[in-house]
Amino acid sequence: MNNENNNIIVDGNEPSIHDFDFALICEYFSSVKRQGPGSDEMTRKAMEMVGGVADNAVVADLGCGCGSQTLQLALGSKAQIKALDLFPLFIDKLKEKCRKAGVADRVEGIVGDMGNLPFEAESLDLIWSEGAIYNIGFERGMCEWRKFLKPDGWIAVSEASWLRDNRPSEIGQFWTEAYPEIDTINNKVEQMMKAGYRDIRTFVLPDECWTTNFYEPQVEAQRLFLERYPDNRTANELVANQRREAELYNRYHDYYGYVFYIGRKA
Repeated sequence: MNNENNNIIVDGNEPSIHDFDFALICEYFSSVKRQGPGSDEMTRKAMEMVGGVADNAVVADLGCGCGSQTLQLALGSKAQIKALDLFPLFIDKLKEKCRKAGVADRVEGIVGDMGNLPFEAESLDLIWSEGAIYNIGFERGMCEWRKFLKPDGWIAVSEASWLRDNRPSEIGQFWTEAYPEIDTINNKVEQMMKAGYRDIRTFVLPDECWTTNFYEPQVEAQRLFLERYPDNRTANELVANQRREAELYNRYHDYYGYVFYIGRKA
């Protein structure tokens, strides 16, 4: 299929991922290793930047997806990990992955809403969330999740951010419609400080976290997905949306990316 012929327009605008059926979204993204840009190496780098994870730590991985980063958290520490996601299929995949890796005894899979967390106040040493805080918004997540951290507890999230102050109108409009809270690194850091975090550090995920690890594996997944749903308009729109997103990243990756934001509860 040609990308140009599959840019579906809804009410004059290109659809975002939120416009699609949850069951189809879940099925589609469960077929690939990663549900967002990232890498095992970047997860480990972020772990090092929180000073490592203590053996007796309690960690929450929010919006864990199928658990690629959860597995790295478990393999790189002896912590107890509570991995939460809205989709039961993702949690099933996570549990299977942890069983195969021999860490299932330390990873609890929880079907739940990151906007209504099932944890006690000040019960967590570390909150982790790769590419998922956007579901409730960066500023809201930083403020609401803070109360679950113990004193001096850490938070580490990756978030779509502008890498330049000025950008072409096409990519500016795309991201503003898809995620109005996208902002510059400096403004995100300021939001963290206002929410009550200190010792803040950041780093930008390299291009291969998007291309090699996220978009390229979707090519075969898209082929199989469309074979299963050849006449399903929603399925075709979902694939077209992902192809459009990949096309835009190839053209405009100098202007935006995922950034890890790491801070300690003040």
